[in-house]
Amino acid sequence: MIHHTIFTDPSVAQFYELGEVVRSDYDFCKAQAANARSILDLGCGTGELTVQLTKGRHVVGLDPATAMLDIARARAGGENVTWIEGDARNFSLNEHFDLVVLTGHSFQFFLNEKDQLSALNCIAKHLSPNGRFIFDTRNPDFGGRKTREKHETLQCRVHPDLGEIESWNISEYDEENRILSFVNVYKHLETGEVYSAPSQIKYTNQNKIKALIKQAGLHVDEWLGEWTGEPYNPASREIIPIGRKA
Repeated sequence: MIHHTIFTDPSVAQFYELGEVVRSDYDFCKAQAANARSILDLGCGTGELTVQLTKGRHVVGLDPATAMLDIARARAGGENVTWIEGDARNFSLNEHFDLVVLTGHSFQFFLNEKDQLSALNCIAKHLSPNGRFIFDTRNPDFGGRKTREKHETLQCRVHPDLGEIESWNISEYDEENRILSFVNVYKHLETGEVYSAPSQIKYTNQNKIKALIKQAGLHVDEWLGEWTGEPYNPASREIIPIGRKA
């Protein structure tokens, strides 16, 4: 994947899991993994989901960011995962998996069709004959503004080691190219030190994703619009394809 400083800079990666967040995608993926004996978690980040998938299974977590993988290896249960530093657009593990997941809207960090297709080709290459894939991306047609200012996102959170942290993000949306440019900012209130990380993500509509999935030799069995299981419709918040090899 693209080496965004939001993930690759250790000083910023330490804030990745800051705050309590309900992850319905994790619950969904764990349910989908019930009959899987081998799982590949692409863009695994700090491994929060990855370690929850390990019970009785062979699990591989792949991510391009050393800083994130360092956190993943150190977390409880990390010893039960095979961690690999690699790019989801171009990797070869010489094995196949019953389930391949790409969560956290990681698909959106592929900023053009070439990179999106490369990632989908890699997914297809690593699926077992009856294997399934799941990924998510935000629906560009979901209502509401995508641009945000500091006052709209400002929060105060507690870091387990550093204490109180003020965090916010600022974003600007390029409607023509469907690219959101943003910067995440974290301020350590005790010292006044500020950490920031700029990045970009791509919004892609369902029709384009359908075409890319077909081109990669994959087939979608089900389209969801939320991780809680609602079917996709044009106004859905999410685009979540669940499928297999064609």
